[in-house]
Amino acid sequence: MKRRVVVTGIGALTPIGNNVNDTWKGILNHQCGIDLIQSFDTSNMKVKVAGELKDFEATEYLDKKDVRKMDKFIQYGLIAAKEAIKDSKLEIDSINHDRFGVVVSSGIGGLGSIEENHQRGLKKGFDRVSPYFIPMTIVNLAAGQIAIAFTCYMSCNSLCGRNKCYW
Repeated sequence: MKRRVVVTGIGALTPIGNNVNDTWKGILNHQCGIDLIQSFDTSNMKVKVAGELKDFEATEYLDKKDVRKMDKFIQYGLIAAKEAIKDSKLEIDSINHDRFGVVVSSGIGGLGSIEENHQRGLKKGFDRVSPYFIPMTIVNLAAGQIAIAFTCYMSCNSLCGRNKCYW
């Protein structure tokens, strides 16, 4: 049985643009997204450059309360998905949600939250670790949050160990 996939919209958060249009302009202008790391102190590190998002504030796209509960990788995935849905012009409420799925691929998620909560645990005690620690770091929560946001009944982390995801 052949399975069809239809890409209906595009969303992007990249080191050269915080949306598809800005990213495309950056590509056309041969813009490089690699720069000095700004998100953490690199004074004791050999590597001091990376491709980070610039001028990005998650609360411009998501509720402040939700941002506190999500690691950046989840925020990035959800924001890009929202842009893709908007770009697609899909009428989410009128489609059959049983034929609608989310697949997100990530090697690991939540490293920032893991480090932050580990440091907090060492300094203040491990009872001070965020109650959202697990949902902030589980790799399939990017797909899960997207599925929740769009009332999709199926989500999959494509690194589940299978070549195909079956819903």
